[in-house]
Amino acid sequence: MTEQPSDNAPSVNSRGAVDLSSLADQGGAQQSSPQVGQPAGGRDSWVVAIQPQQLQQIVQLSSQAPALVLMHGGDETSQRFRTVLSDAVDAQGGRILLATLDAASSPEIAEQAGQLPVVTAFLSGKPIGEFDSQAPAEQLPQLVTQILQLGTQHGVTGTLPAQGTREGSEEEQEEELPPLHQKARDCLEEGDYDGAVVAYQEALKENPADSDAKLGLAQVQLIRRTQDADVAAVRQRAADAPDDVAAQTAVADVDVFGGHVEDAFARLVRFIQSHPGDDRETARKHLVELYSIVGDHDPRVAASRRKLANALF
Repeated sequence: MTEQPSDNAPSVNSRGAVDLSSLADQGGAQQSSPQVGQPAGGRDSWVVAIQPQQLQQIVQLSSQAPALVLMHGGDETSQRFRTVLSDAVDAQGGRILLATLDAASSPEIAEQAGQLPVVTAFLSGKPIGEFDSQAPAEQLPQLVTQILQLGTQHGVTGTLPAQGTREGSEEEQEEELPPLHQKARDCLEEGDYDGAVVAYQEALKENPADSDAKLGLAQVQLIRRTQDADVAAVRQRAADAPDDVAAQTAVADVDVFGGHVEDAFARLVRFIQSHPGDDRETARKHLVELYSIVGDHDPRVAASRRKLANALF
């Protein structure tokens, strides 16, 4: 496998917000749709079935944790790959994600992929390797381990929350999302980030303590703030205006979205340390929001929280 990861994908994770709620294929065999606030019903799973237009979102997630995309058919080998990889990925407890794409949903992509099944590994927004049916199925768990090792070497060590449950009995089938969460997810599937923001805001009006809606809102807003950003211009503005809190938070957004998580955190901690008053509080709140997006279990968040505490006190 080629080891050429880069740092230009967003780090977005949540339980039912931007990252995977917009990727769920409700007709998939895996219970891959992240269900906000659902009670656990079966074994946790980090396998999602996607449509072709959702591939980019999986690529973006690979800045938080390594991601595998399995293009499969209906043949026996494809099904074997899917089963073995699902087991291997779920055994890692969120340290790696598997997205499955049925070739029947995209004949053009399948034709480019060639022989099926084929698996592409992504890290920090870039493909780092590919393997196909020539790889023995019994060796797939070892390949998953190797990809995780590459992630560790390049600092991509986040842990994603469970994205659903493995297929089980009818009693284990996932419950429906709350209406506004479903509305947000529908908007995300259509690429309507503004609509998703409105839906999450409405959910918070109904229940200000809805933590999943808070996180979903934060993640959608990050994508909306950065999707059309001129990265070079944002960085230049921050360099030209080191005391401008808006310029500094904007470049922190770009850094998190691009996988430069530690740079984003360090920038805002430095700003907080050297700027008193309202600007300090604005930067602190923004930093805490970025912590929630990256994930409290990420070691980079824990390290930055310690530095933030020192900066404040």
